[in-house]
Amino acid sequence: MALLLKGGRLIDPACKLDRVTDIVIRDGKIVELGAKGKKLSIPKGTEIDCTGCIITPGLVDMHVHLRDPGYEYKEDLASGGAAAAKGGFTAVLGMPNTKPIIDTGSRVRAVNEKAREATRTKILVSGSLTSGLKGEALSEMGDMHAAGAVAFTDDGRGVQDNSLMLRAMEYVKQFGAPVLTHCQDEELVADGVVNEGAVSTRLGLAGWPALGEELEIARDIALCELTGCPLHIQHISTKRGVELVASAKEKGLPVTCEVTPHHLFLSEENLDETYNTNFKMNPPLRTEADRNFLVDALVKGTIDCVATDHAPHARHEKSLEFELAPFGTTGLETALSLMVTHLVDKDLLDWDVLVERMAHAPRRILALEAAKLKVGATADLTVIDPEIIWTVTPDCFESKSNNSAFIGAELKGRARHVFVDGYATLENGKVVA
Repeated sequence: MALLLKGGRLIDPACKLDRVTDIVIRDGKIVELGAKGKKLSIPKGTEIDCTGCIITPGLVDMHVHLRDPGYEYKEDLASGGAAAAKGGFTAVLGMPNTKPIIDTGSRVRAVNEKAREATRTKILVSGSLTSGLKGEALSEMGDMHAAGAVAFTDDGRGVQDNSLMLRAMEYVKQFGAPVLTHCQDEELVADGVVNEGAVSTRLGLAGWPALGEELEIARDIALCELTGCPLHIQHISTKRGVELVASAKEKGLPVTCEVTPHHLFLSEENLDETYNTNFKMNPPLRTEADRNFLVDALVKGTIDCVATDHAPHARHEKSLEFELAPFGTTGLETALSLMVTHLVDKDLLDWDVLVERMAHAPRRILALEAAKLKVGATADLTVIDPEIIWTVTPDCFESKSNNSAFIGAELKGRARHVFVDGYATLENGKVVA
């Protein structure tokens, strides 16, 4: 199969590439890049006009909840893969808090096999740190790593036992894989549902103190320093948390972190007397000062990457009272557009930095094969229309769920085409089955 992508602006900071040219793909690989001003041709195949579009290495989301197995009424591998394609992602990392929990090698293999049949989007699998996510005993991480797990996490809750977390990091270090940590001190957080402060008081909702996140960040960094195990802080949400990561990086520790679009572009100020449960997430939306600090830290590179924490829930679940509704918002289909709208289009972030934060950094953290716009590289590509204007509506999602915190937002920029191993998963904005 041969493809000719014509007239797009190719941007890849890893190759110091930023020029308008053509690109030829054959048998899943990039085989030719046009020189500046040079037009390419192919004797037979498909030609796609990419004039006015940005072409980047395929985007990666290293934090999604695909709900499969066990909660397929919220999402499954096919719908999650379609949502990823619609959002411009070529690969996603699924979390292990499914039913059953992904805590054995056989369960990793089962998800990998099902994913290959369900979608062309590359579904990566993470295994749990502890058996059953109970925080009581280590899971079968060696078996899971052998079966293809690329990272380990108890995402959805924090590992409360210090000695158990130490043993987990010592174990994972042997594989060269990262530990992804959901930092939450459950005694401090207790029944909290929103950030502890003026807004929680005004709305009469149980507060979730920032310290409940920051204490575990500090602990896990200390354990990283002791063990040398690569540590990745998930969905960081506070200024102090970022400062702890910055200090760890200054020491040369193998510590990275991610931020979600909802923590970048929303704050507790978005909560009001409507008690909109789409604004209930874990960790909660923090202060406006925290939000501004997160944006600055992402631009500067203290925060390594953007990850959505895509958390689909059924309508009847999110329709419960605020205290009873589950935490989480969908994110795969809005993340890229939010970044373009609020950062790139406002000249706060250059395109090459966006590519670094959404394509290269996740692969580097997960020790995946690099994706570059160069001859011989695997053709995992995202083609972005930076000018399209669209509105987020409840019926616009490929995901089975529409519990988005950005319903009603007018956004700019969207993926037009997505290619995985040279095959289209998105064509002219439509998902390819």
